[in-house]
Amino acid sequence: MKAIRVYEYGNPEVLRLDEMADPVPGEGEVLIDVAGAGVNPIDWKILSGAMKAFIPLPLPFTPGVEVAGTVVALGKGVTEFSIGDEVFGFINIVGGYATKAVAQVSKLALKPRTLSALQASAVPATALTAWQALTEHASVQRRQKVLIHAAAGGVGSMAVQIAKYFGAEVYATASAHNHAYLKDLGADYTLDYTTQAFDEWVSDVDVVLDLVGGETQTRSFAVLKRNGVLVSPVSLPNMSLANDYGVIPANFATRSDGRQLALIAELFDKGHLTVDVEAYPLADAKGAIEKSMSRHLRGRLALDTTK
Repeated sequence: MKAIRVYEYGNPEVLRLDEMADPVPGEGEVLIDVAGAGVNPIDWKILSGAMKAFIPLPLPFTPGVEVAGTVVALGKGVTEFSIGDEVFGFINIVGGYATKAVAQVSKLALKPRTLSALQASAVPATALTAWQALTEHASVQRRQKVLIHAAAGGVGSMAVQIAKYFGAEVYATASAHNHAYLKDLGADYTLDYTTQAFDEWVSDVDVVLDLVGGETQTRSFAVLKRNGVLVSPVSLPNMSLANDYGVIPANFATRSDGRQLALIAELFDKGHLTVDVEAYPLADAKGAIEKSMSRHLRGRLALDTTK
């Protein structure tokens, strides 16, 4: 198989495309013939070495947390999937940038029928992050006001659609050129954060989904109702400010969950969700990582492992 390998931590220049033996699925695992691999900020953060104290990895490793493709081999005891099934999943912290990948069946679901495998490969990590933020940590309800920062990005664009699916009134911050895109996704109101302060634009918010951190997160406390929720996968909200404003803070790490992915797949197939994907060939993982590092994205990036 072909795989992107990292032999030393550093910038995207250190990425190498290698030939290597196919992995073998173990008990409770399947081997996937990968058609697409999503590109996420966690990939380049790991690549840089910034996270090696928290996520120690033996070198070399293959980046990539999410894939979609076809099951081509079953490990011992696997009954959940069959050879030939098209699946997608948040498979691990590494392993996705390759033409073959092994994954535990608990981390997979059948691919949405309405998406190509390449499109589906860019869904699991961001959709699960948005789903868990809004359902498990914020318990979004109908007619609630939900403010989503960095709404045009991967997690943000999923969150806009999921919040709208649950009947929320969605306020989205993004650059002006992304406002029409966000309106198409279901955002009720959009703000250009480069020209206007969001804390002068909206108030009495039930839920803030913070995908930025820093000053943006700090200023978000003031726009929330008492007992509102500030949820962030980026950083832990300030507990002192949370107490001062009477706000419920939540910080979490996204959990891989095949059952939730199956629900998300159903929402795609029923037309409630869509995804905008920009594709790069596997050999240009460097270009895809550099694009992700620019932080000015609309939707998702993915590697086409068939090219």
